[in-house]
Amino acid sequence: MKYSKITMSVLLALGIQAQAQAVDLLETYHAAQGQDAVFASARASQQAGREKLTQGRATMLPSVNLTANSTYYDNQIDFPTASRQMNYNSSGIGVTLVQPLFRQQNWLAYTESELQVAISDAQFHLAEQDLIVRVAQAYFDVLISQDSVQLAEAQKKAIAEQLEQARRNFEVGTATITDTYEAQARFDLTNAQLIAAQSNLEIKRRSLQQIANANTGELKLISAELKLDAPQPADVSKWVDDAQQRNLQVVIAQAGAELADKEVARNRGGHYPTLDLVANVSKSTANGGTFNGTGYGPSDTTSKSVGVQFNMPLFQGGATQSKWREAEANRDKAQQDMENARRSVGVQVRQAYLGVVSGIAQVQALQQALKSSESLLQASKLGQNVGVRTSLDVLNAQQQLFSTRRDLYQAQYNYLVSQLRLKAAAGNLTEADLARVNQALR
Repeated sequence: MKYSKITMSVLLALGIQAQAQAVDLLETYHAAQGQDAVFASARASQQAGREKLTQGRATMLPSVNLTANSTYYDNQIDFPTASRQMNYNSSGIGVTLVQPLFRQQNWLAYTESELQVAISDAQFHLAEQDLIVRVAQAYFDVLISQDSVQLAEAQKKAIAEQLEQARRNFEVGTATITDTYEAQARFDLTNAQLIAAQSNLEIKRRSLQQIANANTGELKLISAELKLDAPQPADVSKWVDDAQQRNLQVVIAQAGAELADKEVARNRGGHYPTLDLVANVSKSTANGGTFNGTGYGPSDTTSKSVGVQFNMPLFQGGATQSKWREAEANRDKAQQDMENARRSVGVQVRQAYLGVVSGIAQVQALQQALKSSESLLQASKLGQNVGVRTSLDVLNAQQQLFSTRRDLYQAQYNYLVSQLRLKAAAGNLTEADLARVNQALR
């Protein structure tokens, strides 16, 4: 097909525009930072958690209350020989200040609030790392789905050529009808696989769109020259030791154990006395009223007081002891949760480390297997032309080539994601790590 110069210019412009519109992994992550609902929820949760510090500090600061009232009184006083009627209106206003002097539970609540803020911050940073991994996984899921569609289309085209050749050979009598049936069956199977691959691609695109809350359009592809870097340091035990200190799940579990321990002390403080400074200023006004039919004028009363108030809890129906026992049980649970977090992180680190190391070996092995599969396909086609290979041999060689190529793409994507998962398991995954992975795209 021939194209005019104008048509070629239009096609070239469209190609440049499509390439310019292609987004990379880092751009997709930046879009997800402002649009992902899970990450937005974590950000709001962090903001709510930071308010715990203010609330804990407030229990140690003075509290001031303003009260006001207005009451109408209609009293009847009965004496042995007579009754008297008293009617008047009274209104008043008062200010009360209470400054805690000794409340152990309040102090412990304040120290607990510091831990609660630390937990909320760690949970937000954990959500940041989770977003990086989720975006990368969704991004590469789209790429492997695109590769599957393209490989299925290429395989369908290659089998169609084999099918057409088998029909011609059957017509001229150089091949049996079996070759045609074999090619037709493989063609139908590949067509079904193509439909499934197209459907899966649409699902993966929607998953990525859910995170970024927008149609990401075309994505940049992985570079043909992928650099394979081994983990540094190349010692899984060092990665595990680092993760035991920095992994955010472990940090959260440790803070939770400290919080549970302070909660035991706080509930034990329910037995302790409290001492408060209390100051009060009030003013009341009684408007003019009547007493036994005789009127009298208004009166004002101003009252001021300051003092200390001591309170000693003696018995609350067993609630204090029950809360104490509950807190001790929760402390034991928190310690076991911390231990479980340490063990789980060790498994996660080893799994991610092996994912990177074995991923490198797998990519290298599949690269060599791809060369061998290409050689096998060429030899099978040549053997078919000279009569030493059948059409089924060529079809099998084609199937092996396309399967190997897809496995290679998948291994490359898994290797890149495993790098991020290893960093996340160690607790030091940042946007800079995602930027390094992004350099593998073109």
